[in-house]
Amino acid sequence: MNTTRTGGCLCGQVRYTLNAEPVISRICWCRDCQHLSSNGTVNVIFPSEAIEITGTPASYTSTAESGNQVSRRFCPRCGSHLFADSTGRPGLTVVRVGTLDDPSSVKPAANIWSASAPAWACLDETLDRVDRQPGPIKPR
Repeated sequence: MNTTRTGGCLCGQVRYTLNAEPVISRICWCRDCQHLSSNGTVNVIFPSEAIEITGTPASYTSTAESGNQVSRRFCPRCGSHLFADSTGRPGLTVVRVGTLDDPSSVKPAANIWSASAPAWACLDETLDRVDRQPGPIKPR
């Protein structure tokens, strides 16, 4: 089953279409994600080639705690964080669930980097829990 999903930034300058089913969706509690959102980020991973982008996101690359190089892409006008690509996940792109037009179209399967979550974090006990970096994932 192939469902098309759409999304974009707050101001609408950057829009995207996803033409594949998600590989996995997770809530990340690493410190980098906490800096981005002041909380955990809800992410869904898609094959990179399944993402069509209109508009030109800006990007910022840094070394994550995992040691991977992560390039984060965001709207240059409103700053909405949209995507992330990691050297640890070639061929896969993280999409921030909150930027989907229908964020309820995906459900997270796990909390990752849960050891970094603040003491007040509400971690859904029905989701898998990984203390740090999860094992590798492969495109379907």
